[in-house]
Amino acid sequence: MAAKADQRGSSRVVFERGFSAQMMGIDGTWRRDCTMEDVSETGAKLTIDGSVEGLHLKEFFLLLSSTGLAYRRCELAWVNGDQIGVNFLKVGDKKKKVRSTTVGA
Repeated sequence: MAAKADQRGSSRVVFERGFSAQMMGIDGTWRRDCTMEDVSETGAKLTIDGSVEGLHLKEFFLLLSSTGLAYRRCELAWVNGDQIGVNFLKVGDKKKKVRSTTVGA
């Protein structure tokens, strides 16, 4: 592993052989094997095994362990062929707006 700086200024770790991981839809309806090529505190570069066509990639989980206990919530940053860039989301980054409902009397 070697550390290098990217354009965002975050220290990035590059994996010489990649790190096996899995992407999983927020609702759990799909999974794809992937390889993490590099990672920083704020995001990662992934190489996807197979097609990403038809997958909802706006937001998903990156599973870092086979048991699913180590994971990061991600949003898609960019796509280049079979490689994608992801930003890690922190708790509270994407709060859903609560709709006010009026109950009629």
